[in-house]
Amino acid sequence: MASTVDAFPTFGKEQMEATVASATAVTKGFQTIAEAYADYSKRVFQRSTETFEKVISANSVERALEVQQAYAREFYEGYLGEFQKIGELYAATAREAYRPFEAFLPRGNGSGRTAK
Repeated sequence: MASTVDAFPTFGKEQMEATVASATAVTKGFQTIAEAYADYSKRVFQRSTETFEKVISANSVERALEVQQAYAREFYEGYLGEFQKIGELYAATAREAYRPFEAFLPRGNGSGRTAK
């Protein structure tokens, strides 16, 4: 009984260190995600400005529509790729936030059940 009581402060300290490490990982991950959003927004704004200039300087309505359609296609493809990347950043942040707590979980025996 005494060994359990003596180990309690150590357990609390380990939990606190894991919590701080997890919070640090989440903060860094969200900073990375915010930077990715900001970079994407800058690129989209720049590209849309360039496209607008091309549309208003087009010689015909047909040419203006071609430019607009090309932009829409590029935007859609870029959007899907960028948000797949950002989704991966969210997943990586979750993994890093979880990692400090792995030591406190029981190890499995490979069958989906924990070892006894």
